[in-house]
Amino acid sequence: MAVESLRGAYGKTLLKLGRENPDLVVLDADLAKSTQTQVFAREFAGRFIDMGLAEQDMVSTAAGIALTGKTVFASSFCTFLVGRVFDQVRQSVCYNRANVKLVGTHSGLGVGEDGATHQALEDIALTRALPEIRVIVPADAVETALAVEYAAATPGPFFIRLTRNNLPTLFGPEHRFAMGRAPLLRDGSDITLIGMGAMVEKALQAAELLGAARISAAVIDFSSLKPLDEEILLRFAKKTGRILTVEDHSVRGGLGSACAEFLSQQCPVRMKIMGMDDQFGRSGKPEDLYVHFKLTAADIAGAGKEMLSRP
Repeated sequence: MAVESLRGAYGKTLLKLGRENPDLVVLDADLAKSTQTQVFAREFAGRFIDMGLAEQDMVSTAAGIALTGKTVFASSFCTFLVGRVFDQVRQSVCYNRANVKLVGTHSGLGVGEDGATHQALEDIALTRALPEIRVIVPADAVETALAVEYAAATPGPFFIRLTRNNLPTLFGPEHRFAMGRAPLLRDGSDITLIGMGAMVEKALQAAELLGAARISAAVIDFSSLKPLDEEILLRFAKKTGRILTVEDHSVRGGLGSACAEFLSQQCPVRMKIMGMDDQFGRSGKPEDLYVHFKLTAADIAGAGKEMLSRP
């Protein structure tokens, strides 16, 4: 299975969109090489602004430019783009329904050796709580490119969460991204595994392990986190009676919370939410961190077996 950079896909897609749309403007906060907005900057220097280490100013400026009729992408590391700039995202972007696309890279434990201060584990909880904004967490480079194209063509605020680490390519060129729709990657009848971002591939690996134990596990990619695909969630909650969510994010306010909020009111079923439980990350290689915090395919499969062992 090929492994590709989500940041690389973002940069290439920005360049493509820049050639198609003269009203596309890109802002960055002194991280253009890391976020890959430098690809756009090389060809469209007149439509690229490096704001320096001033994320609050960057987002406010992005909102102002957007309100003149432009489509604006603003990028930085997730921990800075959301945590440092929450007030500006709320007041300048969301309240005004500004046509700003916030693309945060370096999310979750995948940031690796940069450590706890740079590992955004609360960004989805913050953005998901805001009115007007849509939240996307792509599972691979193909989905990243499609999500960026969708956001560029759709008026209003977006938050797209990308990883630093490269991810296996799960989708082919025929894949289509639809907001509010979660792709079913594997059907199953005993338990439903729901992932986003880097955890989708691990959920698929876990389903293979469960299959070896004669447990039929469905796998769903909730790349569109807000709005949530309530139809498929309700269908598989009724079908399997067990929902296991896994995320490279806090268990408070993220993917699991979104699913639980809906199901608790529509179809209460047995659930388990896997992720970071009230703790910061730490420095280390991403795969070592997933082992340490029990977010591997084996951990997911083990949790699924434990759920099925209960009456």
